[in-house]
Amino acid sequence: MSARTHTPPHPVSTGRADIRLPWWAVALPTLAFITLLMLILDPSDAHAATAEPAITQLFERIAQLITR
Repeated sequence: MSARTHTPPHPVSTGRADIRLPWWAVALPTLAFITLLMLILDPSDAHAATAEPAITQLFERIAQLITR
């Protein structure tokens, strides 16, 4: 008697991924890039910070706690 072979339940993949992105997955990063580029190119809207940045204060506080 010959044994029956099992057929695979899913077709064998060809190695190519069939992924479709929604329109907003391309549009939103593009919009964010253009917005940031416009902010960089228009320095007239940039204002100097009057106080120390919070990250600097945080690092100084961490350094004080470590040296104790």
